[in-house]
Amino acid sequence: MHVSLRQLRVFEAVARHKSYTRAAEELHLSQPAVSMQVRQLEDEIGLALFERLGKQVVVTEAGREVFQYSRVIGQSLREMEEVLESLKGLNRGRLSIAVASTVNYFAPRLLAIFQQRHPGVSLRLDVTNRESLVQMLDSNTVDLVLMGVPPRDVEVESEAFMDNPLVVIAPPDHPLAGERNIPLARLADEVFVMREEGSGTRQAMERFFSERGQKIRHGMQMTRNEAVKQAVRSGLGLSVVSLHTIELELETGRLVILDVEGFPDRRQWYLVYRRGKRLSPAASAFRDFVLTEAPAIAAPYWPRP
Repeated sequence: MHVSLRQLRVFEAVARHKSYTRAAEELHLSQPAVSMQVRQLEDEIGLALFERLGKQVVVTEAGREVFQYSRVIGQSLREMEEVLESLKGLNRGRLSIAVASTVNYFAPRLLAIFQQRHPGVSLRLDVTNRESLVQMLDSNTVDLVLMGVPPRDVEVESEAFMDNPLVVIAPPDHPLAGERNIPLARLADEVFVMREEGSGTRQAMERFFSERGQKIRHGMQMTRNEAVKQAVRSGLGLSVVSLHTIELELETGRLVILDVEGFPDRRQWYLVYRRGKRLSPAASAFRDFVLTEAPAIAAPYWPRP
């Protein structure tokens, strides 16, 4: 039997996501290329690894066995790569970083400075939502993650490195704009533009209101921060966003922050990686860089509440 590492890597992604499309996005391949790799692996093994039930991809019994071994092999390869990279030092090496979509408002500044200091390190950045970040940590397919609240159902190491204030935003002509000390109960009749399920901002927002016994009237659901801001500007509702995302809108007067009881909700950004993971020199250097310098680098760009 001649099974390639590429076939196993593609298969593992499809089995983990239970989706050819999402596996293709993660691996930066076309969907036909993913399907071909899986088909070749099935031909080599002589057993079906997936079944299709309507639009759902189901892993077969043989697929579950291959999945377990593929993860062990993948982990061994990553550990080998990390050991070899550690022998190269910071003049060379690769660093895979994944960030929450909101973090991407300041992550490029961090990466630019780090890259200037370590030009020999090859950087890869994935920008996605919380759900995908947790999957990456669970499968140990990323070196470091910058995100909000660390997952509880995956064994990780996490270190807070910067404040992440959440604020309530509205269009400048909203009736509550300019009012002071707005009681939280006043928002009961307001419609809120929501991020998608799996978004860390949405989870934090829902947790904030739930802990205070308040319900949210859900309006439109958006998958991007920019879409949320456009919807609020258009009068489709209020929203809760990270303060880091609205610098331009505050400067131009397109959005305002409402002075609501309990806000800003001061959360934290965390640097997260899989527990027990041996960090390469590049990953260790980036970790130290973020923990010691991120606030100073990002602070001049943040709007003030």
